[in-house]
Amino acid sequence: MNNKNSAELLFPHITKKISDYDTIYPKRILQEGAKVTRLGPSPTGFIHLGNLYGAFVDERLAAQSDGVFFLRIEDTDDKRQVEGSVEVIINSLNFFGIKFDEGVTIDGSVGDYGPYYQSERGSIYQCFAKELVERGLAYPCFLNEEEISSIREEQEKTKQNPGIYGEWAKNRELTYDEILANIDAGKPYVIRLKSQGNPNAVGDEVKTISVEDGIRGILVMPENVQDIVILKATGIPTYHFAHVVDDHLMRTTHVVRGAEWLSSLPVHVELFNVLDLKMPVFCHTAQLMKLDEEGNKRKLSKRLDPELSLEFYKNQGYHPRSVREYLLTILNSNFEEWRIANPDLPMEDFHFTLEKMSNSGALFDLNKLNDISKDVLAKIPAKELYVWLKDWATEFHPEANILFENNEDYFEKILDLGRSGNNPRKDLIYASQIFEFISYFFDDTFKIEDKNPENISDEDAKLILNAYIASYDHSDDQSAWFNKIRTFGLTLGYAAKPKEYKKNPELYKGHVGDVSTVIRIAVMGRSQSPDVWEIQQILGEEKTKNRILKQL
Repeated sequence: MNNKNSAELLFPHITKKISDYDTIYPKRILQEGAKVTRLGPSPTGFIHLGNLYGAFVDERLAAQSDGVFFLRIEDTDDKRQVEGSVEVIINSLNFFGIKFDEGVTIDGSVGDYGPYYQSERGSIYQCFAKELVERGLAYPCFLNEEEISSIREEQEKTKQNPGIYGEWAKNRELTYDEILANIDAGKPYVIRLKSQGNPNAVGDEVKTISVEDGIRGILVMPENVQDIVILKATGIPTYHFAHVVDDHLMRTTHVVRGAEWLSSLPVHVELFNVLDLKMPVFCHTAQLMKLDEEGNKRKLSKRLDPELSLEFYKNQGYHPRSVREYLLTILNSNFEEWRIANPDLPMEDFHFTLEKMSNSGALFDLNKLNDISKDVLAKIPAKELYVWLKDWATEFHPEANILFENNEDYFEKILDLGRSGNNPRKDLIYASQIFEFISYFFDDTFKIEDKNPENISDEDAKLILNAYIASYDHSDDQSAWFNKIRTFGLTLGYAAKPKEYKKNPELYKGHVGDVSTVIRIAVMGRSQSPDVWEIQQILGEEKTKNRILKQL
């Protein structure tokens, strides 16, 4: 077989050599040790926590080493593409604070190593494929679907590994004339890698590859023996081939991807080897797991777990800082220890390492995320929280926009409630919860949600509220305010202290806590809330009195 002639027959329009592209995309001028990472999502319309998980690793590796982190859109599978999904990807990652140094943006691409859409790099992949054909390391395969199905059935019947290899690679040694005849007959074809592996090896004869994974250490696996497709009949590359070519030309140093790609590693290693390209460091992350109702670990599921989608966190309104902080706890085992020792430092000061990443299932826990979110939001100034909530509401809760009109000072007082002192309150979790939590501060969303204590009749509740409104003085400090409640409560038959009521329940209707609860429900609509006196200071005298009067 004349490989050079065959290559020209298959790719007459390709005139550049691999060396030409190495000149167009030279090695990056970066300091020693700088890492070049990439995120390469497919535009399928669904971006999930795993994408963010990997992107955060990419971003940390590049940022900490003064390297480069870029976004490449891997859109070679046009059957799975969803219109507008690239914008969804970019906006979602941006929402969580993932910033790219180059690559695809909403307004076009930025950087010298593009195009950053794989669909725009067809001639580059065909150049690399052409040289493999010239060197006898790739060939055109004219097997149709019916023939491939027949091969698959025979392999299943004889319990052999599925695929095109060895005796099943029936077009592997076609002559130039046979290739020409097939093309002249109008037969479609793909380009397959002519694997250098031995498909007939058994036992100790089976050769292995050894790869040092950035997370998992040395991986030893059987070599690839499959003649995989590298170019489809349309001339579009498969993922396997495209990512090898692109990661070389874009000078990627570290490829972070999920554990599901481990089985493909021998294929990728062979492609780098036959193309004589330096292989990046592969870093296979652990799968994201959760505990089921029986306490068993299982993989997060798109069908079963809404929290897998990034839209879940955006719609709920989790602060990006909370999500990033939580991800660090499952990415690096020593982060929580570092955070305890450095409670006030920004998370970016933490030195992230691949060595501290788990190589088994990473357990995702929504409750833990909520706890971390409480800690994170407690440290964010009210003014900053106000801006974040306003921006979130504009996109996800527009009916709440009216609450922000000329209300910045009022809003900040609400958000600051109980957050000072040595033991600040930590009950704010995410935006939608915060709006529900503070709704009683606004007349449009105020409502009575809870009932008065069972030991207090409607008649007694009105007596309490009448006594309260008669004694109310907005200028009272907290001590004077509470002493008044104790005093009229005692007059109405309620113990001044819960202990007194507990000792002699037959002497009292209840205790001062019950009296306070009646007042709390009238003012806030709830039996549980932060300090009533502080809330009234924010509400103001007029609004406080109006709410009491409406219950009489």
